[in-house]
Amino acid sequence: MSVDEARKADAETEAAVWDWVGQPKEIFDLDIAGPAGPMTLRVYRPQVESEGPLPVLVYFFGGGFVVGSLDTSEAFCRALSTLASCVVVSVGYRLAPEHPYPAAIDDCYAAVRWVADNASQFGADGGRIAVAGDSNGGTLSAAVSLMARDQDGPRISAQVLIYPAMQFGSATDSMRDNVDPMFFNGHSVPWFWNHYLPDPADGDSPYASPLNATDLSGLPPALMITAEFCPLRDEDEAYADALARAGVPVDCRRYADLPHGFLSMAAVLGTAREALGEIGDFLRLRLN
Repeated sequence: MSVDEARKADAETEAAVWDWVGQPKEIFDLDIAGPAGPMTLRVYRPQVESEGPLPVLVYFFGGGFVVGSLDTSEAFCRALSTLASCVVVSVGYRLAPEHPYPAAIDDCYAAVRWVADNASQFGADGGRIAVAGDSNGGTLSAAVSLMARDQDGPRISAQVLIYPAMQFGSATDSMRDNVDPMFFNGHSVPWFWNHYLPDPADGDSPYASPLNATDLSGLPPALMITAEFCPLRDEDEAYADALARAGVPVDCRRYADLPHGFLSMAAVLGTAREALGEIGDFLRLRLN
């Protein structure tokens, strides 16, 4: 596909509002100053009675750095706001190839810094922040966690990495084995990377490929979600192992018999609903 064709196809798969989970009390957009101009954040406030500010989850949508939007992640953010009893802030970061690496990571890190400084504007606690994302949104979550550690803040309490891409050019068994054209597969991966990276050498950076980081100490506790039939499975589990060796608390969960993107099937797939519930449990534990 061309980029335009891929974006059109992605927009047509936008998830409907899920009726199996309660809905937020309030949803609104706001614009902040991003690294290259105005950037839109979408805020989800849950139906939670609280005497003080709520913790906040900053969410990065998936789409291989090329497709995806605030709208395509709407169902995820609604659900997690309720399941984790927190404010969710979804980030409208710039997409490649018009805005290649490092535009997305610069936007996402800037958004987390803004939330840390301004969370009180929407009833959230800037001292209790988690990051999460699906697919490349998980990559951005890992990269933002690294960047926040390297640049002395803000403090991130937890990271949720949902079948992310963790290393450019990886040649794992799961990458070779998962080539089913009905799903995101080993042929899809380089298509997205090639649009995202202006130069293959950029893929060496740990902010592009977190698995390349030589030091993972001091990172926030992590929940890694993998799927058996995902081409990214092996690099995800390798990153979880590396986090554990560095002394980072990590919970890695592989979901059997399922492909990349299975959480988006939560309207019809009980296992996806269970996985989202486990993400909510993890976030409540780490943010409260």
